[in-house]
Amino acid sequence: MNIFGWKSTGRGLLRPAKARVRQDRLSGVRAYPVANQHYFSGFVLYPEDKAQWSDIAFASEQAIARGTAQTYIWALPQVARDGFTYFEIAQEEGPMRCFDDILFPLEIGRDAMAAAEFSTNIVTTLSGHEHRNSSWSDARLSFDAGPGVRSETELSMLIDFFRARRGAAIGFRFTDPFDFSSNQMVAEPTMLDQILGVGDGIRRDFPLMKKYGEEAQSRRITRPRKESVSVALDGEKASDWSLAEKGIIEFASPPAVGTIASAGFLFDVPVRFAEDRIEVSRATFGAGDIPHIPLIEIKE
Repeated sequence: MNIFGWKSTGRGLLRPAKARVRQDRLSGVRAYPVANQHYFSGFVLYPEDKAQWSDIAFASEQAIARGTAQTYIWALPQVARDGFTYFEIAQEEGPMRCFDDILFPLEIGRDAMAAAEFSTNIVTTLSGHEHRNSSWSDARLSFDAGPGVRSETELSMLIDFFRARRGAAIGFRFTDPFDFSSNQMVAEPTMLDQILGVGDGIRRDFPLMKKYGEEAQSRRITRPRKESVSVALDGEKASDWSLAEKGIIEFASPPAVGTIASAGFLFDVPVRFAEDRIEVSRATFGAGDIPHIPLIEIKE
């Protein structure tokens, strides 16, 4: 068995011209036609860099298009940690939109019930001691919007919104009534609320984060409210930045070495309907029976 490898990072190093050069070396000099090649792509070392999974998926798609025998994304612990999922979409079907950047009706969502869930594996030994392993780096939220539906007008609004999202198929924004600000939970945000990182003179992109507790359990914020975002460098208001997709602050020039980047913002939670079905009866609804409208967070 012969193994040949190239190290590259970033989408800019995955251009077709470079791929052809590598392909020629294997197919020509090494006499390995593409049908006998296996391609390995990945991985993401640090949780805060999980946006790199999109580049890894892009590289894998290129390998599949070239006709490699097998294409692998490595490695399982990092894939499980960040929740990376890849679906191969048939070309003739075309991709379906998976998210509508629209807010769930506030009139209904304001009285929703909320729950935060982790995934912990617990093994109890014969001596009664426990070994615990936390599978998720961040909690997954779920909501029940049913308590907010109090009139037939709001029920009609809900059904209209549900049908437009095709049930569980398309995600949307939802305002968590208990936690929607970078400042504590619901306070007015300031540009000093959350430390995003420290400049190294090279890095320009800083994902929005919210930290909880003394041990700083971190949460990626992918759906900030654009008009609410303010950014500071070493405590001074910054203006040479823009807000990119998935809540990433992009500076026009890299912050200097040792410079602390911070931000304040309001945000929504990306969610979808947990079920493809809404069931309600006019008789029971009129008698005060609250419909069950479960929503579940989408990890982006």
